[in-house]
Amino acid sequence: MKFFLYFCKLKNINNHIKKNNTIMTKAEIVNEISIKTGIERVAVMAVIEEFMSTVKDNMAEGNEVFLRGFGSFIIKHRAEKTGRNITKNTAVVVPAHNIPAFKPCKEFMAMVKEGVK
Repeated sequence: MKFFLYFCKLKNINNHIKKNNTIMTKAEIVNEISIKTGIERVAVMAVIEEFMSTVKDNMAEGNEVFLRGFGSFIIKHRAEKTGRNITKNTAVVVPAHNIPAFKPCKEFMAMVKEGVK
């Protein structure tokens, strides 16, 4: 079984690290959970992969995922709008669509705002 090691691909990871000083990958999350719980990394990776798969599958079906004390994975609806193709200088209709979003809970937002680790 092959696992992907990053949440997303960054075009220029060095610039991102310089701005924020830290970046945490999925592999680092797996390692930290494994150390804190004493569970093998392979088992932790399987759980995280299944969690992400379950969230994605439910959101693709139109369901929102709520995790009390952490936050909510919600679906935001974007209405149809008119955009511009600047190379051809023409109007383009962007159809209505849904996008996934994450809304952290109040405690989570307060922790990040205060810089509490």
